[in-house]
Amino acid sequence: MSANVNAAGMRQTYSAQVRRRYAMIAIVTGLLFASFLLDVSTGPGHYPLSTVVDVFMDPLSHGVRLKVIIWDYRLPVAVTAVLVGALLAVAGAQMQTILNNPLAEPFTLGVSAAASFGASLAIVLGFSVIPAIGGLLVSVNAFVFALATCGFILFATRLKGVGSETMILFGIAIFFTFSALLALMQYMASEDQISRIVFWMMGSLSRASWEKIALGSILLGVTIPFSLLRTWPMTALRMGETTAESMGVDVGRLRIEMLICVSLLAATAVSFVGTVGFVGLVGPHIARLLVGEDQRFFIPLSALVGALVLSLTSLISKSITPGIIYPIGIITSLIGVPVFVSIILSTRREKLT
Repeated sequence: MSANVNAAGMRQTYSAQVRRRYAMIAIVTGLLFASFLLDVSTGPGHYPLSTVVDVFMDPLSHGVRLKVIIWDYRLPVAVTAVLVGALLAVAGAQMQTILNNPLAEPFTLGVSAAASFGASLAIVLGFSVIPAIGGLLVSVNAFVFALATCGFILFATRLKGVGSETMILFGIAIFFTFSALLALMQYMASEDQISRIVFWMMGSLSRASWEKIALGSILLGVTIPFSLLRTWPMTALRMGETTAESMGVDVGRLRIEMLICVSLLAATAVSFVGTVGFVGLVGPHIARLLVGEDQRFFIPLSALVGALVLSLTSLISKSITPGIIYPIGIITSLIGVPVFVSIILSTRREKLT
């Protein structure tokens, strides 16, 4: 009798947890929608939300001029902020899971530094990894270098005796290596080239386009379902490699699959907007606080929180000084550094206890 009562109580507790997690996803989705609308309505000319919604429903409802402003300029930027935030946050969530380290994300593992170096090669030397790509030279170089760096990390995971802590050290080494090479490129560059490199390193949504949005949406639409099909082994991995292997999880194969996803997500995001730090750290960290480690909720909520963070960043970048749009990378770093320090301190306290 008591066993049945306990089982019923556990089912009720679990059901309450599931409802709470769905509620968190719904709340963050609502906040993201509100931030998105505010982002589109905010700029050098502020338009009421009702007007923005009208133009969404009927592009020519308020004339050709407003249609061009909303659909051709503001909407691609706002959508790109949401998309890139989701890409980086999902990449960070997957990295943290497979490496079992809350500090892992594309920025801290050197992927963004590699992309910046690739972009600087194109800007300073005109060097192209892939010939005859014209105006896409900088973005393609950044994508290839970011992808190659993730490939190196993937290769390193196959080396004997390399664990998650060693992977973090690899990432730090990659970061400082490409930072030094980037400094060399800046030393060789002209004043105009230096300004272009710095602009890239600060991150900007000004390069937004519907073509990039379509590509990123397809990638995200494939990656998230792929990750959700592996929620159980990824949740098991968070309990430790030995525990996961005892449950029948092929840890090596799982890491390879997830690192391939991370490679594509991180490389695409960085090639779209340049270096944007800590979104892949902040998004998963907040999602973990809200729903825990259950990957069924953790991955989607990480994507939503990351999208919300970068959408709010886009809104803030236009609101600090009227008529001036600040680089989003500066704002995300100011947000991310305190979170980074808090994670370090919380991890230290857990080890001490």
